[in-house]
Amino acid sequence: MAVPKKKTSKSKRDKRRATWTHKATVEAQKALSLGKSILSGRSNFVYPSAEEEEEE
Repeated sequence: MAVPKKKTSKSKRDKRRATWTHKATVEAQKALSLGKSILSGRSNFVYPSAEEEEEE
């Protein structure tokens, strides 16, 4: 017989959502920082172009 699951507490739900949001925020900051460094010319990051990937 089917039994309903226990309700998740608000604190657990909020903690999970906060973690998910924080991860997204950190990744967005990294991307913005990388973009700024590429535009300023200070970056050592080399993004492979589509032509280089096809040759391999």
